[in-house]
Amino acid sequence: MSKTAKPFLKWAGGKGQILDEIRRRYPAELGRSITKYAEPFVGGGAVLFDVLNNHKPCEVYISDINRELVLTYKIVQTSVNDLIEELTRIENAYISVNDEQRKSMYYSNRERFNALKLNKSDSLELAALLIFLNRTCFNGLYRVNRKGEYNVPQGSYKKPTICDEDNLRAVSEMLQGVNIFCGDYRLARDFIDERTFAYFDPPYRPLNMTSNFTAYACDNFGDEQQIELARFIDEMTERGAWCVASNSDPTNVDESDKFFDDLYSKHRIERIYAARAINSAGASRGNVREVLVARR
Repeated sequence: MSKTAKPFLKWAGGKGQILDEIRRRYPAELGRSITKYAEPFVGGGAVLFDVLNNHKPCEVYISDINRELVLTYKIVQTSVNDLIEELTRIENAYISVNDEQRKSMYYSNRERFNALKLNKSDSLELAALLIFLNRTCFNGLYRVNRKGEYNVPQGSYKKPTICDEDNLRAVSEMLQGVNIFCGDYRLARDFIDERTFAYFDPPYRPLNMTSNFTAYACDNFGDEQQIELARFIDEMTERGAWCVASNSDPTNVDESDKFFDDLYSKHRIERIYAARAINSAGASRGNVREVLVARR
């Protein structure tokens, strides 16, 4: 393959900026090859594509609870030519009009996306609209309201790349043979074994109330769900799987909050720095600590 595949979606909280830190926790860095790989919260897939590009595992499992995201991965995998044709049409239409017409097109397409989403469409059109919205919305967010409707406003981009044809083709080739599922991380239980490297990137525990403003799905992922995930990771580690997990570091705002230190006491916990927003105000963006959990 001539080109390296990279994430085809912008994704809030994506792992591109801390990829070097995560790489250091790969089993391959410690002399163990990656023959099976699982990523049950795939999101934008920064770690996924790094593993696929550099380690070529024989078996790969990815999943997410975001149905539209999973559909888009499947469309890229199976129907990339038709997807590129549709995205090229959308991009040409969007780039060729003025700002007011772009605004109208954005919100019209958002409304169409929500109609398809709420009707549980499996269409290529829905996947194309997801990529369009992702490339033209504010900050690449994926956020829904209580009705499950995507509600991110338009972003300000002079000439957004809506159809990155070369990368979409590289991604499609890289995804051949990858098992793609929609659902809870526990679906990976039958795939993960002692030969598996599994990376878990769940919805981060909010550092404060205002930081929890980008609802990813209608279902919440609170402390109870974090605890259940930790038990699952313990179970997979006991099988012999090499598990790595990332999350927020509560000690950024409360030095006494050792939630993850206690939760992952059986594992090695390390703190790294990432440029994140700790709430919705731009002034509150900066380098904050995150936790990386790995086997001892």
